[in-house]
Amino acid sequence: MKVIVTGGAGFIGSHLVDALIDKGDCVHVIDNLSSGKLRDVNPAAKFHEIELTSQKVIDLIVKVKPDYIFHLAAQADVSKSTAFPAEDLRANVAGTVNLLEACRVSGVKKFIFSSTSAIYGNTGGEMINEETIASPISFYGLSKLTAEYYIKLFHDSFSIPYTILRYGNVYGPRQTSKGEGGVIAVFLEKLKNNEKLKVNGDGLQTRDFIYVGDVVTANIAACQTEVNATVQVSTGCTTTILQLIDLIQQIHPVPIEYYHTNDRFGDIKHSCLDNRLAMKTLNWKPAHEIEEGIRKTYQSFH
Repeated sequence: MKVIVTGGAGFIGSHLVDALIDKGDCVHVIDNLSSGKLRDVNPAAKFHEIELTSQKVIDLIVKVKPDYIFHLAAQADVSKSTAFPAEDLRANVAGTVNLLEACRVSGVKKFIFSSTSAIYGNTGGEMINEETIASPISFYGLSKLTAEYYIKLFHDSFSIPYTILRYGNVYGPRQTSKGEGGVIAVFLEKLKNNEKLKVNGDGLQTRDFIYVGDVVTANIAACQTEVNATVQVSTGCTTTILQLIDLIQQIHPVPIEYYHTNDRFGDIKHSCLDNRLAMKTLNWKPAHEIEEGIRKTYQSFH
């Protein structure tokens, strides 16, 4: 199988590339290295340093003629999207449209898109499903939702098969302290440097933390279904930030010190994603409990 992974030098993308290489696929990576690291790219992959909005992307896809495109490249920093909304729009919307144009002329079997729970905003509900009305409160969430609409319209107009995967808060080895859902990486990096942890707000905000390995298996499972669908890749379980600190404390050898500060603009208070549709549609389920995932991630920082 021949595939293209955008953002393949990034946190989730590099893990996906590793898994695809392990199963014998021919993998091309497109990444502009704005946040990804070349050292994380599997040496067996063919690497292309290209901006997603350039004509070179279309030329490459037409030349390679991949069976599948996994689109993970994104501007995923909520704070940066607030400061530079036009840049966020260019990266997340214009870049996606450029890829879809390439799909239209090259005839890919499926376009698999990494989306986010940030599209929902503050729903007020305890459990979010795919029918929950999207009302993003950050420019990042808005740009990803807009990209989803483009994908669906390209499918309706040009019959491009797709799967949209809306992730919970992904964590794991190689994650940096920048970008969406990076709180675990932020905490572990500070502990490594013997610094106090900063807790935004009261620390009772909840997140649906999902281990990167489970996100990878969901992406691969999306290749194996012909259904055009939008599904949530998550655990269906919530963890507060204070509970997260307690979990890390169980494996950290010295007492963890932390302090509270103001809520961060654009942050969602509560987020828990129902994963039953993904389990049914993709024949997939998460394999990692949060205790195991945090242990693996902690070990990667030490």
